[in-house]
Amino acid sequence: VQLQAYGGGLVQAGGSLRLSCAASGSIANINAMGWYRQAPGKQRELVATITFSGSTNYADSVAGRFTVSRDNAKNTVHLQMNSLKPEDTAVYYCYADRPWRNRAWGQGTLVTVSS
Repeated sequence: VQLQAYGGGLVQAGGSLRLSCAASGSIANINAMGWYRQAPGKQRELVATITFSGSTNYADSVAGRFTVSRDNAKNTVHLQMNSLKPEDTAVYYCYADRPWRNRAWGQGTLVTVSS
């Protein structure tokens, strides 16, 4: 499966961005999808996950501000980011899990939040 992420950019603190990630190729049996992020000098961290049935999970740092959603018919996952903070600045990576397969990663999209 190939993942193409887009929607990153520069935004002021308090603003919003919407990231999207489209899956193509071997998309059968994709279960969980979601987003990680990696800030400069820091480890990659989980931001949000969503299962095929729509169950979600969020990092404490983004809960209440970010919303993950997916469109199973279009094999896409989205991340609506509101009330952005400078500490949200990072490269955001989408991922997709399938049974018995290694996790698939998107190429990353940069989000920069200015203060």
